[in-house]
Amino acid sequence: MNTTITFVVIFVFFYTAGFAVTLWREKNKLGSAAVFLLAVSIVITPFFSVFR
Repeated sequence: MNTTITFVVIFVFFYTAGFAVTLWREKNKLGSAAVFLLAVSIVITPFFSVFR
């Protein structure tokens, strides 16, 4: 089960980081930074709740 959750978290991280890159290319720097922080929090949060 942990491997499934790990793959889902990695997929969501890359999808969100890709959206941040798209925003960066569209000259929306502030939005890109906010979405990248969201992507980082997506990676960190499961260690406090799922992977105990």
